[in-house]
Amino acid sequence: MTLLPGRRMGRFLWTSCALGLGVTALLASCSGYDNITYGTAVVTMSASDAAFSGFSSYVVDIDEITLTRNDGLVVEPLSELETVDLVKLRDRNELVEAPAVPIGTYTSLSIVLDYTEGAVITVDVNGVATTAAIEAVGGATMTTTTLVVTFDPNNPLVINAQQSVRLNIDMNLAASNTIDTSTSPPTVTAQPVLTATVAPEDQTVYRARGVFVVTQPATNDFIVNMRPFVDYVSALGALTVNVSDTTYFNINGVIYTGAAGLAAMSSLEVSTPIASYGTLGDFSTITPAFNATAVYAGTALESPLAGYLTGTISEVNGDTLSLHGVTYVASVSNGGGEGYLATVPVTIGSATTVTEDGVVASGLSTKSVSVGQVINISGQTSIDSNNDLVMDATAGAIRLQPTPVWGTLNSAAAGSMSLDVLSLGAFEPAAFDFAGTGTSAANDALAGSYEVNTGALNESTITAGTLLQATGLVAPFGSAPPDFTASSVSLGSATPQTLVVEWANGGAAKPFSGADSIGLVVDFANANFVTSSIHYIGTGPARTDLKSLPASPTIVFATSGLLTLAVGNDAAISVFNSAAGFAAALATTLNGTNLVYRLVCVGQYSDATNTFTATGVVVNLQTT
Repeated sequence: MTLLPGRRMGRFLWTSCALGLGVTALLASCSGYDNITYGTAVVTMSASDAAFSGFSSYVVDIDEITLTRNDGLVVEPLSELETVDLVKLRDRNELVEAPAVPIGTYTSLSIVLDYTEGAVITVDVNGVATTAAIEAVGGATMTTTTLVVTFDPNNPLVINAQQSVRLNIDMNLAASNTIDTSTSPPTVTAQPVLTATVAPEDQTVYRARGVFVVTQPATNDFIVNMRPFVDYVSALGALTVNVSDTTYFNINGVIYTGAAGLAAMSSLEVSTPIASYGTLGDFSTITPAFNATAVYAGTALESPLAGYLTGTISEVNGDTLSLHGVTYVASVSNGGGEGYLATVPVTIGSATTVTEDGVVASGLSTKSVSVGQVINISGQTSIDSNNDLVMDATAGAIRLQPTPVWGTLNSAAAGSMSLDVLSLGAFEPAAFDFAGTGTSAANDALAGSYEVNTGALNESTITAGTLLQATGLVAPFGSAPPDFTASSVSLGSATPQTLVVEWANGGAAKPFSGADSIGLVVDFANANFVTSSIHYIGTGPARTDLKSLPASPTIVFATSGLLTLAVGNDAAISVFNSAAGFAAALATTLNGTNLVYRLVCVGQYSDATNTFTATGVVVNLQTT
């Protein structure tokens, strides 16, 4: 069993707000400062390439984040240690903090990643989450690394008085790591890179975790103090959370909608934990706003007396669930903290309550839970005689969460389709035992012909063999077919894709046959490309070898939306939001001495034109 230790206490954060402050001070994000000379940096965190990076967990500590102003002033908006599973950022972008920051123009950011205490890095080996050995380039033990990111000179972080501005940090796992599953245990070689850029408020869905301060019915909102990830002690700035008539609330296991939910929140004690899901709101004042579509509060999220597991059900055996790929959040009474485990057995019973996230559903029971379903479950945890974690949830609660299934289309008709499953709940079919899922043994789910109810959706015009992603819920145990009910279905080619290349023998000095402000072309004739085994376009769990394409695809830069392009390594990373700036920097960098270790692009591939339109590019240079 691998568990993280309880979160250690961090250093004093001079820009945080204390919970004891009044509402007026909270609305200003910080008390005791001249707010005329302060604004707010709203820090968000994502992992745009993490969906199928090969990792089932990547838990590290972020020790600190600092910002450097153009006059040399260094501020530390985050000095508290935060433990984060970077793989989880594939499912939920995180609103990290909203601290007050002195006004001015900031040109760079530094972030300290700490692998020394409690790092839990597991890779997917044939459907099994397997703990990996982590090492630095050259085989040394991975300890801590400080990444310094220089913002685009034409898009620095500008903090204006009594206003908020968003700064997004994107953790790039595919560009930062090489996985070798031929060793026992598997080996991960880490050379971390990330990007940081000033980004507009968009419609990206975020999780905003914090603690309750007060409701404001007159303005249809409530105030929280930010407390991201699994942080139990910080107060990282105030946030106004707006709700609407359709906002879903789960408060201590009771479901509400709209004004009834806001009214129920009024009875919560100050400092009750809350997680809101939604989009960024108004940033025109020093206290940023957030527009919530779903709110989870109190024991629906965490409890001083219960543990919480999130994972995918791999087997149902009577009243015992086997939960696979498990994130464990310990109760405060057990020391708190977060862990990651390959499998946890969970006992449920008739008193276990069941709800569906985002849906005011009735009539749900433990029979509504089945193999392949992603769930969050609370209960009493203990350590058995084998030193393994187990959970008794007979008096606990299950939240059914949206579950993704990827597969190639066998056939379809109006309202239904059959898939050859590649992954379910982010794991390969080998992870699952489908016995008992059907009305009889003959009707048990089969990964090769997984029956999906598509409702009003009609996929009958789609060619067999097409890669699809469906999101929804697994059918109740013992009721299949159908095996799954989809709320949405997408073409794989319409989802974000990744292009990944690693050059062998330490990297390539001349990796591209073309590189300018129009785009990049990987040189297939380069000797270190020829001998490398890592060169593919990833679409969900499917990979297309670049060598199978008619020619090396042209990587072009997107002309709409935010463009994030970066070149550097774990010593220094330069970010550009324009193709021209990136191309000039790349031309200077590729001087015949620097070696390119990895290239990762995020965007969309067109087989019709053999082009990859990238919204994000990271060129990771080999550490010397």
